[in-house]
Amino acid sequence: MKNKALTAALSSAVAVTLLAGCGSGTASGTGQEATADTAAAEETAEAETEEDAPQEEIDYGTGEIKVWVADNAVDFTNQQIKAFQEANPDFSGYSMVVEATGEGDAAGNMITDVEAGADIYVFAQDQIARLVSAGALEEVAPENVEAVKAANDAGAVAAATVGDILYAYPLTSDNGYFMYYDKSVVKDPSDLDAILADCEAAGKSFYMEINSGWYQTAFFFGTGCTLSYETDNDGNFTAANVDYASDAGVVALKEMIHLNNSPAFVNGSSVGAADAAKMAAIVDGTWDAQAAKDALGDNYACAKLPSFKGADGKTYQLSGFSGYKLLGVKPQEDEGKLMVCDALAQFLSGGEVQLARYESVGWGPSNLEVQKSEKVMADEALTALNEQMLNDVPQGQYPGDYWTLATGLGDSVINGEISDKTSDADLLAKLQEFQDTCISYAK
Repeated sequence: MKNKALTAALSSAVAVTLLAGCGSGTASGTGQEATADTAAAEETAEAETEEDAPQEEIDYGTGEIKVWVADNAVDFTNQQIKAFQEANPDFSGYSMVVEATGEGDAAGNMITDVEAGADIYVFAQDQIARLVSAGALEEVAPENVEAVKAANDAGAVAAATVGDILYAYPLTSDNGYFMYYDKSVVKDPSDLDAILADCEAAGKSFYMEINSGWYQTAFFFGTGCTLSYETDNDGNFTAANVDYASDAGVVALKEMIHLNNSPAFVNGSSVGAADAAKMAAIVDGTWDAQAAKDALGDNYACAKLPSFKGADGKTYQLSGFSGYKLLGVKPQEDEGKLMVCDALAQFLSGGEVQLARYESVGWGPSNLEVQKSEKVMADEALTALNEQMLNDVPQGQYPGDYWTLATGLGDSVINGEISDKTSDADLLAKLQEFQDTCISYAK
């Protein structure tokens, strides 16, 4: 519609220019006056042509659009979709069906059967490369790209990008971890040894999941190690950047062993799975904020991750991944349906809806303006997470096998395969094996 009107306007403008040029030889006055008259005539003609051009109605078609979101966001999403439909009667040919499918399961379900999968779905950003490779993600509509990039924080935009193509709409900047703690037990939340000492003295527990490739990076990134992958525009892994087999890696692995040796340590990262009566601190995320408040009551407190003194005598700040929830659109054969899906995805990821979603289900926004809102800035959990994210590494794309490999490394600590009796040379050999395997995934 716009293209046809623009073509007509340009053609008319060219004709007016030619006519003006023919008359300028006989025009009285200066050349500047003639040029001004010509420009005015062109602008008038273009405006009239655009106004008079017939407006072509777009047939968006009919059908069903399936949307997948986490169970706790289903009601909220239904409410927002109703508002979207009321504001866009041109899309009335489509019924919208919202189904409960968490962001942790959405990618696997989509890859298993793209055709049967959702048209729009929320997913964790670490799955984006797999989804692109499987043909389960449409690029963000070109007309939306710059607006999306400008409205959201840089980490979220990077997470939604594969190669140099924006493949998803940023939805949250809250998929990282920090520490919930009982302030009646933990007196200094900034130091890991002090936390463990307080927990041990009180007969309480400190929870952290060290056999998870997500939480485990807190130690290695904290000592300055690198573990990242590069992908091409199709989501294929092209290179691995990893240096765990190093002095810094040995320091990190030794700290994991040191933590495992504490009688207060429990391997875990879910408040719901923890023993509430014994839990004094847990490394977890914003999704468990309410559960943490319920468990800790008046002693509820939040903080960024603590620092630790390494085996080399230096002090390190625990780091880790920062992560994001993204909203993806599945490729469509019908162009009209794709346009409706893009419009709905842009609406559901917009600033106004992000703020409403935070107020309704507590998801931390990626929208820059919403992050500055009074309500968001008053949130204790998000405040701790935002402070922690200053020390974190934005999570890129990782092969599925990496997560299994990292679990094995953590399990070797938990089951005592490697311990404080293991020599530095053997620890380095373990890390070299881990590193070589990571690199092999990109070959």
